[in-house]
Amino acid sequence: MGRIVLVVGGGGREHALTIGLLESPSVRTVHVAPGNAGTGAIATNHDVSAGDVEGQVALAQSLGADLVVVGPEAPLVGGLSDALRAIGIPSFGPHAAGAMLEGSKDFAKQVMLDLNIPTAGVQHLTEATNLDEAVDRWGAPWVVKRDVLAGGKGVVVTEDRDEALDFIRTSIRSDGMVLLEEFLAGEEASMLVMMDESGFVALPCSQDHKRVGEGDVGLNTGGMGAYAPAPVATEAVRSRAISEIVEPMHKHLSSQQIPYRGCLYVGLMIDEEGAPSVVEYNVRFGDPETQVTIPLISSDLCELLLAVAEGRLADSMPTFSADHALTVVLAAEGYPGHPEKGRPITGNLSDDIVPDGRAFIHHAGTGIVDGTLVSTGGRVLASTGIAPTLSEARDLAYQKLSNVQLEGAHFRRDIGHKAL
Repeated sequence: MGRIVLVVGGGGREHALTIGLLESPSVRTVHVAPGNAGTGAIATNHDVSAGDVEGQVALAQSLGADLVVVGPEAPLVGGLSDALRAIGIPSFGPHAAGAMLEGSKDFAKQVMLDLNIPTAGVQHLTEATNLDEAVDRWGAPWVVKRDVLAGGKGVVVTEDRDEALDFIRTSIRSDGMVLLEEFLAGEEASMLVMMDESGFVALPCSQDHKRVGEGDVGLNTGGMGAYAPAPVATEAVRSRAISEIVEPMHKHLSSQQIPYRGCLYVGLMIDEEGAPSVVEYNVRFGDPETQVTIPLISSDLCELLLAVAEGRLADSMPTFSADHALTVVLAAEGYPGHPEKGRPITGNLSDDIVPDGRAFIHHAGTGIVDGTLVSTGGRVLASTGIAPTLSEARDLAYQKLSNVQLEGAHFRRDIGHKAL
């Protein structure tokens, strides 16, 4: 028979999850809401927005879904998993209280401090704060974080004192408060941890490229590319991250009245001594980290996600391939500002299989208008290569991307440079 799975969301992460689920022997059909042109070509899209909790619950019921996999953070904060579990449908993604680890940076920081998890120092700034004193306490560079869901865009890291103060004042006016964090020096890595009350497993660490320009310069974005495994996360770093960060958090989350079931994204900063600290927690798969992590899971993805959703991960631990993965994001003209949308995308977007690997396109901001593939968002698609070495995976990804045309689009040519 096989299982019926509903994936909630419409970006590159959801396309990656859909591909992985369709390769799972235990899956019969995959539905995606709302999806994009890539998911629509391989699964069934439904015109229900990710944030429409009632609509998603009704859709899951009508499909007879055996599992719902929630991609973005907003529906989790909005209680989608709670509503699904209340009617007996397993949901991969934490309940609303657990999702506050991403919904409120202030809440997450307090949990970390209570558990003695290594993280940056923090100041809470309000209208009553002497802002000049606050920004001079640690000096440049300044890390300012809004305490709201901002789609990855609520953080400013700057060497410019005036820019920092402007963002602080604007955030206080809109939100009532803002966080100023101590700057952590080092190299970043992303650790995706599958977690429920029975246990946890850390997937291969990846490294994202947040800045829009080559050499990590320019404005912050949702991510311009990623690769995995990331060599900066050595075995020593991984074991420290697990013992000092993941284990105390797992113990805390498992002791709650409703346990955490889903992916805990741990954004790590690794200093020169190899000591990891937490930059941020997210409560779902990262994007574009998912695109390079899911293909490295060699066991049945659906069985893994369902085990977590039902609280029995310890009995269904995944296995991983020894391959490397690298993905390069193709962004629309104007991104990360106001992207140009509705432009046609042409070229070879089908999978390329080579003797030792493969290259394929992950759709993100894409749609079909009058039978034509067009751009609908800022990050339009990503070209992903899988191969025995990172350099081979990089070559496959860039070769594949060279066959895709979108007027005015741009991409970084140095994805993976820190490892290579």
